[in-house]
Amino acid sequence: MKKSISKSDIAELLHDNMTIMIGGFMANGAPEGLIDLLLENNISNITLISTDTGTPETGSGRLIKAKRVSKLYASHIGLNPETGNQMNAGTLDVELVPQGSLAERIRAGGAGLGGVLTPTGLGTLVAEGKQVINIDGTDFLLEKPIRADLALIRGSVVDTKGNVFYKRTTQNFNPLMATAANTVIVEAEKLVDAGHIEPEAVHTPGLYVDHIYQGESNHG
Repeated sequence: MKKSISKSDIAELLHDNMTIMIGGFMANGAPEGLIDLLLENNISNITLISTDTGTPETGSGRLIKAKRVSKLYASHIGLNPETGNQMNAGTLDVELVPQGSLAERIRAGGAGLGGVLTPTGLGTLVAEGKQVINIDGTDFLLEKPIRADLALIRGSVVDTKGNVFYKRTTQNFNPLMATAANTVIVEAEKLVDAGHIEPEAVHTPGLYVDHIYQGESNHG
């Protein structure tokens, strides 16, 4: 099955009120071309799941700046003043999640688990409204799984079957997010024929990838 997808085909998959995971860490490894398409198609009221919100000019932070996001799950927002401004103004609902817990919640969503137990966040604002479970005398927070309608990730090298290799730290949350969404689109920095990527170098198997997009972006 051909997995390559055009801008117009992607536009048909997009709509307001979507829950969207976007890979990248401080915009490193972010699918800037796919973020361009969200902006071009005026997609709004997004529930965004991202490790951070980049900067106002990079990564998922561009969606924050354009006020397309209504709910945010992230680990930190300090590099993007606009995120904090909107949060303080009450126009953006922000749930800050410890980074390890965010990774585990996404992993749980991808693995079909009921959640993960962690001591991280006990006795802090993170624990508010969450169930505490005692196991052998030790308390743990139940962190529930996170899934999305759509995951937008970026691969350094992608083959025509959707197998993905990420260079260095561009890997970050991209592989996890590829497992935890109903539809996964990978933006390919370089597209190669099937078999070009050594099997042991595949970070995201093609079975997780629905569509491959090759676009041009001016954001690096």
